Amino acid sequence: MDYHQNARLTVHSRETLAKNVLTAGLTLNAAAAAFNVSPKTAAKWVRRYRSEGRAGLTDRSSRPQNSPTQTSEELARRVEQLRRQRWTGFRIACHTGLSRATVSRLLRRLGLNRWRSLDPAPLIQRYERARPGDLIHFDIKRLARIVRPGHRVHGDRSQQARGVGWEYLHVAVDDHSRIAFAQILPCQDHHAALWFFHAARAHFSRFGFSTRAILTDNGSCYIDGSFRSRVFRAGMRHLFTRPYTPRTNGKAERFIQTALREWAYSRTYQNSLDRMEQLDLWLHDYNFHRPHSSLDYNTPASRSAPNRNNLLSLHS
Repeated sequence: MDYHQNARLTVHSRETLAKNVLTAGLTLNAAAAAFNVSPKTAAKWVRRYRSEGRAGLTDRSSRPQNSPTQTSEELARRVEQLRRQRWTGFRIACHTGLSRATVSRLLRRLGLNRWRSLDPAPLIQRYERARPGDLIHFDIKRLARIVRPGHRVHGDRSQQARGVGWEYLHVAVDDHSRIAFAQILPCQDHHAALWFFHAARAHFSRFGFSTRAILTDNGSCYIDGSFRSRVFRAGMRHLFTRPYTPRTNGKAERFIQTALREWAYSRTYQNSLDRMEQLDLWLHDYNFHRPHSSLDYNTPASRSAPNRNNLLSLHS
């Protein structure tokens, strides 16, 4: 069981103390001294053991049995009704005669202290394009450069490497098959985005399908005119996520979480080059060997539908 933070005795010790007094004839003062508690505490456990047995030796709630000034249930329900009508806490307090602190406490208890709590959670709208290449999700994740193992490895915070800068993981994930491609580049401007765009096209073409549309966020590198015009000249549609709504690019976001957990932070790297060298190996495992829960635990490559010879050449 859980004991309060200042408890000196467990239930077993309390029972031993009570038995020493009731059966062994030990005085309360002597028993209290033996168990390093006050005589008042010793008397309490003896009294409870005598009347209730071992069941009476557990900790009890410190909540008072009566709370005369507690807000009534009827008034609490009235506060909830007014809040659901979009009333502010100040207006509810003026209308009900309660203090603003009491209203605030009631709203926190009800889970209605924030405006967003009044609206139902948005429905999760899952979608999947019919064919590989119909839509490719693009995104970027910033990673700290590694010059030596950090304090999480050696435990010495005085040895932290500060000011070493950042590098950027550019990712592309096919909406239908979940086949993924990623590269670490030194920046995230439109030049890097264009470089990665061409590399991603070449990667997905190896699986036998062409890209028809891409989905990106509203980052400056993606809304740049040169990037958008290059996508247009390639005969692709360029779709954008809703502002401040990362879930609309959820497949890329989920892939990044997986990459961080299974590759970027899965082992100790001596430097950034060591980490970069492991990326291609991990991507191969992700695409060809790792079961994907959204694909009924099949691998992404199983959905690419290449011919057998092409699949074997890619897998080698």
